[in-house]
Amino acid sequence: MVGIIMGSISDLKVMQEAIDILKEFGIDFEIDIVSAHRTPEKMVDYGKNARLRGLKVIIAGAGGAAHLPGMIASLTTLPVIGVPVKSSNSIDGWDSVLSILQMPSGVPVATVALNGARNAGILAAQIIGTSDTTVGTKLEQYKEDLKVKVAEMSLEAQKMNAIK
Repeated sequence: MVGIIMGSISDLKVMQEAIDILKEFGIDFEIDIVSAHRTPEKMVDYGKNARLRGLKVIIAGAGGAAHLPGMIASLTTLPVIGVPVKSSNSIDGWDSVLSILQMPSGVPVATVALNGARNAGILAAQIIGTSDTTVGTKLEQYKEDLKVKVAEMSLEAQKMNAIK
């Protein structure tokens, strides 16, 4: 249901967080290495046929020049979520962030934070959850669990303050 693509296997360390959260929500996904620069024909095929294969959302991670998310978005009508990856050849990740963020009008890419694959997975789940009640219910529970975690941290902080 969700396509997770990245420009290089080295991006998998970051993209694993999207994989993990989709597993947590019980959402099917596929993973592939699709390089905008080294395998442009594969990228075109992937983008043009994503909907036919049953995908609903694509998460695309890329570092450096980070053309993959935008190029995929130019080839499909599916929502594309871009994950800028801080790679060994990047300018502290800013090149990736700006390459994904600054898309021209008509070719949107939802962009998450640098190395923010977990949020990309959550956003993909939210998109799917608009029409899948099971996923929507799991998201509601996830948000409630976040509130509980913050309340627990608040109590812990208050205890630490009382000790002083």
